[in-house]
Amino acid sequence: MEKIIVAVIFGGCSNEYEVSLQSAHSVISHMDKEKYDIILIGITKEGSWYRYDGSLEKIEQDTWWKDVSNCIPVAFSPNRYSRKIVQYQLGEIIETTIDIVFPVLHGKNGEDGTLQGYVELAGIPFVGCDTFSSALCMDKDRAHKLVAHEGIRTPRSIVFSNNDTEEHIFALCSQLEPPLFVKPVKSGSSIGITLVKEKEELIKAITDAFCHDDRVIIEEFIEGFEVGCAILGHDDLTVGEVDEIELANGFFDFNEKYSLANSRIHMPARVDANIAKKIKETAIQIYRTLGCSGLARVDLFITKNQDIVFNEVNTFPGFTDHSRYPAMMKGIGLTFPTIIDKLIQLGLER
Repeated sequence: MEKIIVAVIFGGCSNEYEVSLQSAHSVISHMDKEKYDIILIGITKEGSWYRYDGSLEKIEQDTWWKDVSNCIPVAFSPNRYSRKIVQYQLGEIIETTIDIVFPVLHGKNGEDGTLQGYVELAGIPFVGCDTFSSALCMDKDRAHKLVAHEGIRTPRSIVFSNNDTEEHIFALCSQLEPPLFVKPVKSGSSIGITLVKEKEELIKAITDAFCHDDRVIIEEFIEGFEVGCAILGHDDLTVGEVDEIELANGFFDFNEKYSLANSRIHMPARVDANIAKKIKETAIQIYRTLGCSGLARVDLFITKNQDIVFNEVNTFPGFTDHSRYPAMMKGIGLTFPTIIDKLIQLGLER
């Protein structure tokens, strides 16, 4: 059989650029070279696109873009369904046919529907959630509203834009009592999030959040612990083991997510079978409500009364060897290469 030609996109004009490099390194390393011809497309922090033909190690080390002899400007063909990438090299235009795009990108301009819209417009199959679902899941406010409409509990919250006055913001905040989470409405990896314990800390936290988005959401603090649920598929869904985040203090911020200095991930989660079943059922309901397809990780809180509260959905969660999504799928017997195979097949089927 002919190999499937997969264009793996990494990097991105995003504050999660470095995370993408680590995920891409793992994805590419675990792809079966007997099944796939891999074309690497890197996007710099500034937003330049290159076909990269250098070593995999330079992606992990973030020196790939310095290897100018192996970086050729590239774009998708504007001819819908031609399924080609277009390279600009030494005054020539070179076209290469691809079968599918595997976007290993996190956060804005990669996981939020922008890239998905570009690829959909080009008529090329791709891995993961579609444009609408990617955009919806990135928007914490709108995702919460839709999930709440389905009868699933979400944190009480208020939302405002950078056009609101300080007086108006404080008036809205009077509806909630600390501790509170202050978050950019659209951001990932806990970037720009602050846990506020005193109202005097609000303005700085809000200012920090506005550095990452033009809308900010303030949520009530949910007493309990966080669990995650990995889901794979379109209609016929595969659900991984539930995992649990154990925190020594604070919250699961960016540093904790990638260092685990003061936290532990328990997989499977330390919950009984009934709660685990309820978590999976709730996660599936959220996955379907938000129109997810391909893959996603649904994050939830479990309160002291064992109520389930929706937190967020990551439409392309971390994908390194030690990331939560692959670990949860490994818990039901799926290896990393098998997950990749299934994701590519799902993308081609769609």
